[in-house]
Amino acid sequence: RIELPGVPLHVTQRGVNRCAIFMDDADRHHYRRLLRDACRKHAVAVHAFVLMDNHVHLLLSAAEAGCVSRALRQAGQSYVQSFNQRHGRVGTLWRGRFKSSLVDSEAYLLRVMRYIELNPVRAAMVERPEDYRWSSVHTHLGSTQDPLLTLHPIYTALRADRTRRADAYRTWLYAPLAPDELTRIRIYMAQEKALGDPRFQLMVAKALNRPVIARPRGRPPRL
Repeated sequence: RIELPGVPLHVTQRGVNRCAIFMDDADRHHYRRLLRDACRKHAVAVHAFVLMDNHVHLLLSAAEAGCVSRALRQAGQSYVQSFNQRHGRVGTLWRGRFKSSLVDSEAYLLRVMRYIELNPVRAAMVERPEDYRWSSVHTHLGSTQDPLLTLHPIYTALRADRTRRADAYRTWLYAPLAPDELTRIRIYMAQEKALGDPRFQLMVAKALNRPVIARPRGRPPRL
């Protein structure tokens, strides 16, 4: 697991065999409560989230390495127990451990926030991101203040005034995506590497003493 103090972590966790992890809104409410309690206990900040039917996306940060893993382990285990009891099932719910990717705040944090909050649109569940209830987009667009969220400084730096900040973020949210933006985020998540510019990646590689750049799958070509 690659974690660095203060560096945001894009996390995704999926249901086993692509099964639903939320059957109704009561499940989503309960998961949110467990996530909020676990993150508060372990001093983890939630900057963005979306709760889909069979997976979740989270953007988190913590002042100490290991706190994110402990918070998600606590929330995940508690949720599986209550989900199984409520729906009369047994066994695992999650498809293994969660996947995560470190995120360069300066270059990629807003891109990952947009990626997370546009998930319901890409899945053809809604036409606009704000039409989906279970997302951080409502706080970032200024229509509510979700107690689960801690606004990231990169977001608050968009504008000093809350209304103008929300307008600036709305413009960003609906701006055309770069052709490789989705692909790059997905590849770095799949390989659990550090998403960012070369300077950020070099810093992370030195700090962790391990490779952090995503590589193409398969054997390298023979010379």
